[in-house]
Amino acid sequence: MSTEDQDPKKPKENKFEWADEGVATLVRVIILGWAGAILTLNYVTIPGIPQKNIDPTFIASVFTGTLATFGVVPAKKKDETDKESQKNPKV
Repeated sequence: MSTEDQDPKKPKENKFEWADEGVATLVRVIILGWAGAILTLNYVTIPGIPQKNIDPTFIASVFTGTLATFGVVPAKKKDETDKESQKNPKV
C-alpha cells in the first residue's frame, strides 16, 4: 500500500503524541507519589526516620489536585447531600 492509497482527509498521526502523553502521565504519577509519601510520613512514625510535623494542607491540595487530573473526585457523604437538598428545595 503506497502513500497515494491513503485517505487524504485522514489527518496524519503525530508519532511523538504518545510520548507526550506518556511523559505527562509519568510526571503526574511522580507528583502523586511524592505528595502521598509526604502525607504518609507526616502521620506515620518509621523507626530511624525522624518525624517532622508539617502543615499538610498544601501537600493535600497537591495530592487531590493531581488525583483530579486522573478523574478521581471526592464524593459527598449522603448526609451532606440530604441536608443541602433540604436547604435548597427544587421548585
